[in-house]
Amino acid sequence: MKRQYIILGLLLGCLQLAQAQFTLDGEFRPRTEYRNGYSSLIADDADAGFGISTRIRLNAGYEVDAYTFYVSLQDIMVWGENRQILPYDQNNSFAVFQAWADINLGEGFSTKLGRQVISYDDQRIFGGLDWAQQGRNHDAALLKYKKGSFLMDIGLAFNQDYSHPTGFVNAGTAYNTTGFFSYKTMQYVYLKQAWEHFSGSLLFLNNGFQKFEADDITPDGINSLQTVGTHLDYKAGSLGIAANAFLQTGDVVKSAYLLGLGLTYKASSKVGLGAGLEIISGNDVSTSKNEAFFPLYGTNHKFNGFMDYFYVGNHANNVGLFDIHVSANFKLSDKSSLLVKALNFSSDRELASGEKSLGTELDLVFSQAFKGYALKIGYSQMFAADGMYELKGITEDAAASGQSWAWAMLVVKPKFLNGGAN
Repeated sequence: MKRQYIILGLLLGCLQLAQAQFTLDGEFRPRTEYRNGYSSLIADDADAGFGISTRIRLNAGYEVDAYTFYVSLQDIMVWGENRQILPYDQNNSFAVFQAWADINLGEGFSTKLGRQVISYDDQRIFGGLDWAQQGRNHDAALLKYKKGSFLMDIGLAFNQDYSHPTGFVNAGTAYNTTGFFSYKTMQYVYLKQAWEHFSGSLLFLNNGFQKFEADDITPDGINSLQTVGTHLDYKAGSLGIAANAFLQTGDVVKSAYLLGLGLTYKASSKVGLGAGLEIISGNDVSTSKNEAFFPLYGTNHKFNGFMDYFYVGNHANNVGLFDIHVSANFKLSDKSSLLVKALNFSSDRELASGEKSLGTELDLVFSQAFKGYALKIGYSQMFAADGMYELKGITEDAAASGQSWAWAMLVVKPKFLNGGAN
């Protein structure tokens, strides 16, 4: 009789899987980098950096009519950082990258709860930051609505770090996780409407950052920061136009803005052209008034040069940026392409010397797809101007004559299982 129950249970389990969508996939992404001026100017007497990091992810998804469940586990390894036969991960990088459930509420509504990637539009304010091996996620709750070409997301988050091993003891006092605009609270509304050739979105975002008294220990409420703006996108035929306009204000930032405009044109089946500019407000070094915009949780590596001199863990509350860029994307074959991009940088506000010119960056990226995997190779060169040396705190005589960065990345994304159907 027990055997019959076991067989019946297995049959019911198989029937449930047949009515569901279960996926299991992974990612293996090693990247080699030669850094001789990446992120900041390197001194002439400093050695260039060279290393290899690897991202490994295992992703599982389960979908039925009532809900979707997803979990993504990842580890980031730098080759050689663990000594031989070490029984544990020395860099403590293993993490749950995503773990969420999206519950169908009916009539176009759903709620997505848990650790998740939040990404909208061109990822200027919210993005997954996939270039970084660790990526970016949020612990948040979303109420989602979609009907036709209209969608609305309402997002809420409350972050906490418990001060006692058992959990909630004194948990309601201070949020001590700091750095990179880690927030204690977040609320936002995102609206988007799409038409045949045009789409537009609105974002209303409020972040609350833990505020402390002068001792940096005693909590003293929160500092609020509001970010409001729009992304507009037009595509018709060979022409594409995209624009960003965002404002920031709050307890610390009084008035800041970001304006961006990008044009794309498909000159032929083999060549795509691009041009654009971006203005990000900065601070006047002669006053203490904060008017510097920071693009918060976007994929900032995608903007303002691949060498990450601006707004990638740096350049917060600084003199801002005026970025003009042109690009060309050449399709070399069905599976290969070459991107060439040139960017000219100036500061939005004058540096202490009165200088504004920062320099020019050249980015090259070659991509080659193979059966089941892809290879990407990049090279970037920074041609620094006088303002860049002042901004980065190094003299031209002390800096290396060539500021460069080169990398190669292999991307393997196996799909282990993709079975069932709703």
